[in-house]
This record gives sequence, structure tokens and C-alpha cells, in this order.
Amino acid sequence: MTDGSPDGPDAAHQRPAGLDDATVEALGKLSEALEVVEHARGYLYGFHRLTGKADLDLGEAAELLRQAGHSDLADRIETELVGRNVIEGRWTFQIVEDYDDGYYAAFKELERLARDELAAGRRHLFEAEMKEARRTHGRRHHEARPQHEPGPEDEAAPRKGPRDS
Repeated sequence: MTDGSPDGPDAAHQRPAGLDDATVEALGKLSEALEVVEHARGYLYGFHRLTGKADLDLGEAAELLRQAGHSDLADRIETELVGRNVIEGRWTFQIVEDYDDGYYAAFKELERLARDELAAGRRHLFEAEMKEARRTHGRRHHEARPQHEPGPEDEAAPRKGPRDS
């Protein structure tokens, strides 16, 4: 934990008073598990998109086979494979929805609940403390946080483009 100096993490990444090392480590492991689930979810969406693309390509292949005089094979591909469920009763969008609404939603909720109950909702405390332990204090590119963090006053200020300087 730091004293809140500008050379330390921002308040959102400092452990609340009384939060012990074991709990910070446990919350870090829970966060790590969530990151793995997010990665897996990305693969699931990739599977969804690739399978959909393959189905569209398959339809085009069947049409090209038909134009090349292979109607029987084109008909078989269209009736047996184009638009086929990838899992009993489901296209990939249904798999994605079931995953998102079930396992993923429960995981996200319980991870958030643990952070709210144990660490005042603060995220990545374990990583923030690891950064503090590993960075070289006072060295360029080892800062605890950006030198200037945008605030509400920056929202109203017009942004300068490269030609405005």
C-alpha cells in the first residue's frame, strides 16, 4: 500500500485499510480466472463468426458446384450442411447467448460481488501492488500512473489537433 503520493497508484488501485495480503491474493486469483474466461469468451465469439462465415462460403461453393454441372453434390451440400445446427438444436449465436447469459454472467457477478464485499469494489489490487514492487521508482517509463490524468475540466476544453499548435 502507498501513502497516496503522486508517485504511487491512484486511490482506485490502493487496498482499503485492513485488507489483508491473503484476501488481496485471493481476489487477484479470482481476477486472473475472470481474465481467462474473457479470453475463452473471445474464442467462442471467434468460433461463432468463423462458423457463420464458413456457412456462407459453403452456400457459395454449392452454387459454384451447381454452375459447374455438379447439381447432385450441390443439392446434398445445401440440404445436409448449409444452415445445419452445429450442436443439437443450436446455431452458434444460441451457444454464445447461453454462455453469456449463464456461466459468463454468473462469473462476472460473483467476481464483482467479491470485490465489492472485500475490497470496496476496487479492481486489480494484486496487480497494482505487483507493479509498485517491480517498477523502478523515479525512472521514465516506470511511472505509477500517467503524469496527467484527464479530469472533468478536460472534457470541456477543445482538443488541439496537430495543426493547432
